[in-house]
Amino acid sequence: MAHAASPSVSASASQTVDVDVVVVGGGINGAGIARDLAGRGLSVLLAEAQDLAMHTSSSSSKLIHGGLRYLEFGEFGLVRKALQEREVLLKSAPHIMWPLRFVMPHDPSMRPAWLIRLGLFFYDHLARRELLPGSRGIDLRKHEAGVPLQARFVQGFEYSDGWVDDARLVLLNALDARFKGAEVLTRSPVVAARRAAQHWDVTIATPRGERQVRAGALVNAAGPWAEQFLREVAQAADGETLATRHLRLVKGSHIVVPRCFDHAQAYIFQNPDKRIIFALPYEQDYTLIGTTDLEVSPETLSGRAKAQIEAQEVAYLCEQASRYFRRPVLPEQVVWSYAGVRPLLDDESGNPSAVTRDYLLETQQQGAPLLTVWGGKITTFRKLAQDAADEVCRMLRRRAPAWTSGAFLPGGDWSAWTGAPSGSPQDQFDHFEHFVQQVQQRYAFLPLALARRLARQHGARVAEVLAGVASRADLGQEVAPGLFEAELRYLQREEWACSADDVLWRRTKLGLRLTPAEREAVAAWWTK
Repeated sequence: MAHAASPSVSASASQTVDVDVVVVGGGINGAGIARDLAGRGLSVLLAEAQDLAMHTSSSSSKLIHGGLRYLEFGEFGLVRKALQEREVLLKSAPHIMWPLRFVMPHDPSMRPAWLIRLGLFFYDHLARRELLPGSRGIDLRKHEAGVPLQARFVQGFEYSDGWVDDARLVLLNALDARFKGAEVLTRSPVVAARRAAQHWDVTIATPRGERQVRAGALVNAAGPWAEQFLREVAQAADGETLATRHLRLVKGSHIVVPRCFDHAQAYIFQNPDKRIIFALPYEQDYTLIGTTDLEVSPETLSGRAKAQIEAQEVAYLCEQASRYFRRPVLPEQVVWSYAGVRPLLDDESGNPSAVTRDYLLETQQQGAPLLTVWGGKITTFRKLAQDAADEVCRMLRRRAPAWTSGAFLPGGDWSAWTGAPSGSPQDQFDHFEHFVQQVQQRYAFLPLALARRLARQHGARVAEVLAGVASRADLGQEVAPGLFEAELRYLQREEWACSADDVLWRRTKLGLRLTPAEREAVAAWWTK
């Protein structure tokens, strides 16, 4: 079987290309900036060394949240900015983002109830809310969230935030960037970037050979590698280093265990070390628990290997979750784990948990413009991208207004399927099951579970995934349970997937449900 070439390597490797901007890094910030700039009419090339969202941006706690705990560190500005962004994001892609209620059991030995009530008051009122209900106190002896908890927890608090499929959020931004004219190269590291007076000479190592690109501006959104990129790859015209700041690299790890509770709420647990962990409903049959804060050295990033969870982190997460649940969470129950390195701007805080999660955009104009993204978090990526695009346009003397605050991400508007008004985000959430029914009605040969997964994963773009599919036979071989060749070909053709891991752990989370033999069958498909 001959598979179509990935769009990530479609361009000729021999020609020199002129673009307005080269964006380095295919995580959430790089993809968001490329999308914003392309939507303003600039010519953009995004270069990612590996797969989109391969590291930090697929290793989060999967939350769109203001960051309740950051209030304790006085980060009111960051929390307000994140709270303002929550509903903007939830409205843009309701197939991969949706509201989530959180329950905090009160442990009097941690923080007094009055302090929690005060924090939740600020959380409710620092930014306007349209979709999300406010906080309230609850009696855990009567509330369904109290059932899986130890009997000593009788009082609790409930508040709202949101859930996101983080890896698909990155993917949707990259898709939208390409739809708006950007070129997106994966498996294509920038190996040289030399600054001239009016442009950057950029060399990109693509799978088909080196590409030479002349860019009016360079955006360094390399995440944990941002400082390293400035020290080792980007070169100033006078030979001086371009790195002016330092990152603190803090690893956050998560574990996935069989479902610990049956309801749809999430938990936020306070720990004796003054940290918090989340216990989140995950992929119907599982509970996601995290995260840790473990400072790591720059050597952790060598070779771009994925960060790995350590045994002590697994033990910590199990121990803290077991302080709350009636049934202990044990290391041997872990069915999957993942870790990511957060690139936090060094603010000289002694405690890794207290290091700011806010971002800084640094511009340098001693020659061709350079913008470096320091820090950041998923919830504020759209605002970061908008601010970055504003700066790039200013440096390039281009007038182009911001546009993303009311825009859907690809697949996010399924109003044509359901008849719900596209301007009514609550209807989007309320009508998801109606959307699923419409998908199954149009494709009657799809089992309900598959129709729901495709609708959740692709939203209104399910029609593109199933283009030319009129029967069960047209789906092609079922390579693994619930994964057919038609979808694999779409993921390869449209979503830059190049391997089984790309599909099973980033484009989907099907790897959780497959046996080693089934995962191997998906890997074998790519070699045919």
